[in-house]
Amino acid sequence: MEWSLENVREMVAGGMQSIRECEICAFAIAMCVLLLFMWYCYRVGWEHGSSPLRGRYLAGPGRIGGVVGGFMSSDCRGRGKGKHGSMLEEQNGFAFCQSSECFRCTSAGESLNQRLYHSLQDYAKRYTWSGMGRVHKGVRDQGRYLNSRPTIQRPEVFFLPDLPSAPFFSREVQRHDVELLEQSFPALLAEFESIYHQPPARSGSSHPTGWKANSTPRGQWWTYYLVNQGTPLVLKVRRCPRAWRVLGQLRTFIANNVFSNACFSVLTPGALITDHYGPTNVRLRCHLGLRVPPSCELVVGGEPQCWSEGSCLLFDDSFLHRAFHEGGAEDGPRVVFMVDLWHPNVAAAERQALDYIFTPGRLEDKEGK
Repeated sequence: MEWSLENVREMVAGGMQSIRECEICAFAIAMCVLLLFMWYCYRVGWEHGSSPLRGRYLAGPGRIGGVVGGFMSSDCRGRGKGKHGSMLEEQNGFAFCQSSECFRCTSAGESLNQRLYHSLQDYAKRYTWSGMGRVHKGVRDQGRYLNSRPTIQRPEVFFLPDLPSAPFFSREVQRHDVELLEQSFPALLAEFESIYHQPPARSGSSHPTGWKANSTPRGQWWTYYLVNQGTPLVLKVRRCPRAWRVLGQLRTFIANNVFSNACFSVLTPGALITDHYGPTNVRLRCHLGLRVPPSCELVVGGEPQCWSEGSCLLFDDSFLHRAFHEGGAEDGPRVVFMVDLWHPNVAAAERQALDYIFTPGRLEDKEGK
């Protein structure tokens, strides 16, 4: 080959052309990868939501009252009177429904275990088995875990193994959400006052509109749910816009599965909530004290604690726990704002899987197939 200036120019021009063609190919590949990634994010975001409460503010008769997602709603947990009174059974100071669709209120059996396992398999097929070791272990041996737990801690529905447990937790484990709730104390107290002093729901009723009276051996325990077992109650949310805004800002609020609740809770003087267990150990229940008169106490796993106005108390309600208000009528009610947060040792992948498995209605649908 004869080297000349003209040949060198041709070679350089050819090389530049090849580079431009490679750049075009690389750009096209990069755009394809970007589009695939955007499609994946859209699909995941559509099903799970980038914000825990996004897409949950829904109205409809199936969302307010009744049995929601196979769990007993606040309307089922009442005084055991009325139309469904024959389906209620007194247990641990509460009225539990006996509906076959409500596996919170009936004993866990093989049917529930199978539905849990099928839901986990569906999740793994759509996403991944990565990080599912504890969830798989818990689902596979759920019956054994629930039946063999010591009496001090015995969740009624789902137990995640190898999870550090204690009756009470330091505020530091969920510092951001605890501080946000405490900073919102004045707004939440004002909102409680506005809904608590509404006229009674009906003539002869002792509690305001929207409040539910829970069964207790003595005294009265009222709750006003914004989110009940994973389902927002739209009419009540509209009456509490500031509380709803606070829930949307919490980083660890469980908003996408049936273990999620958020409510105002009132104990009148002389009231007693007897010993009982929560449904799972994957959450921490957080109480923000709004009104705390003397002689009020929460006992979890045999350890007593007192609420404090403007401060949060974190506890694992899968431990045996009770609450009481032994003050007089002049002391007024004990009031807390209650939210369910993720246990700090439940990993992000496990949270996503549990949201999928325990989505309101999913296990109920599985049973019908």
